[in-house]
Amino acid sequence: MAAYLCPPAVIHGEHAVETSQIVAEVGDRHPHAAWAPRVDGIAASTGIETRGWMLPLETALAPGNGGGLRDVGTGPAQEALARDGFSRQDVDRVIAALEAIPAPQTVQERTGPAWEAVQSYGERAARGALQIAGLDASDIDCLITSHSTTPALPGLDVSLANKLDLRNDVMLLPATQWACVAGTRSLALAADLVAADPDRVVLVVIAEALSTTYQPADDTIESLIVRLLFADTAVAAVVTGRPRSESVLRLDAAWHHTLPGTRDLHRLDTRADGTHFVMDRRGPRAVQETVTAMWEWLRVRYQDDPDSWHPDVLLAHPGGTRVLEYMEQTMPDAWPSGLLDYSRDSYTSGNRGGAAVFDILRRAHDAGQKSGSRAVLYAAAPGLTATALEGEWL
Repeated sequence: MAAYLCPPAVIHGEHAVETSQIVAEVGDRHPHAAWAPRVDGIAASTGIETRGWMLPLETALAPGNGGGLRDVGTGPAQEALARDGFSRQDVDRVIAALEAIPAPQTVQERTGPAWEAVQSYGERAARGALQIAGLDASDIDCLITSHSTTPALPGLDVSLANKLDLRNDVMLLPATQWACVAGTRSLALAADLVAADPDRVVLVVIAEALSTTYQPADDTIESLIVRLLFADTAVAAVVTGRPRSESVLRLDAAWHHTLPGTRDLHRLDTRADGTHFVMDRRGPRAVQETVTAMWEWLRVRYQDDPDSWHPDVLLAHPGGTRVLEYMEQTMPDAWPSGLLDYSRDSYTSGNRGGAAVFDILRRAHDAGQKSGSRAVLYAAAPGLTATALEGEWL
C-alpha cells in the first residue's frame, strides 16, 4: 500500500473565541437552564481556554434579517388583527411591536458566510500544501475534499478546482459526509489511488467551520458542550505514490470499522435556524468499541512480533478527551507513555473535526520524529465509523 505523505498545511480560525465569552453568553441567555449552576465546572473540564473560528462569535449571536413577522408577513397579520376588531391605530402599534422582535437567523443567513469562509480557508490550505510539497497546481491529478458542516452543491472540490486553476482532467472526489473521520479516510483513499497508479499525485483538502453548529437558542447540556468544544480549521496535504524529498511519512496499511445500529448517536440536523450537532451520551462508549477493534487489528498485524513492536506516536481524533483516556487505559502495558501527547495538545484549542488528525500530525512533525519511528493515525466519526492507518516516519 505504500503511499508517501508530505507535511500538511494547517490554517486555524483567525477569530479567537474565549471560553469565558461563551460561558458569559450562555449564562445570560439561559440563566434558568438545569446546567446553569455547573457551567463554570463544565467549561473548565474541557481544558479549552480559547479556540479559533473562521467568523467572530458575534456572527453566531446576531439576529436574522427580519422581525417576528418574517414567516407570516405583515399583510396577513394586519388582516387578522382587523378581523378581530382592532382599530387601525392599534393594528399599526401591534405590527410595529411584532416587527421589532428579533427573529433567529435562517439556514442561509447562518451557513452562507461560513461557506464562503470554508472556501477561502480551503484555498489557503491547498496553496500552502502545494508550496510545502514543492509542486504546482498543474501537478495535481486528483483532489479529495471534505466539509461536513457547510453542505453545498457544487462543493469544495469544484470551488478549489476553479480557484487553484487545476487541470481540466483532474479527478474530483468530494466526501462531504466524512466529518471527523475525514483526515484518516481521505489518506486511506489517497493511498489506494496512488497504489493503483504510483505516478498519481493527490491533494487532500479538509475545511470545517464547526462554529456553524453554535446555536444560541438551544438550552440542552449537549448543546452547551458543543458550544465549548468546536474549533474551525482548514488543512491540506499532498500524497504521492513515490517518495519525494519533501515526504515525511510512509503509509503502509489502512483499517476501517463501522458499528451497526449507532447512526443516531451523533448527527447533524438541519433546521430552520441552521445546522445543529446532536450529541448522545452513549457516543463515547460506542467510540471505545472502535478503539478496541483497532487494537485487535494492530495485534493481528504484528502477531509475529508482539513483544517488540509498538507505535512511537499515536495521532488520534476519537472526538474527546474521555476516549483518549480510554485509549491510554487499554493499550498494551509494554507500550511507552506519552503516545497521545500531540493529540491532547491539539484538543487544548478545540475539537477540529475532520481536520484534527492533520493538525495533530503537523504538531508531531514540527516536534521532530526520528526516521523509522512508527505512527498510527486514528479517527472516529458519526455513524459510528472509524478509520486508522499505520506507517513509518521517513
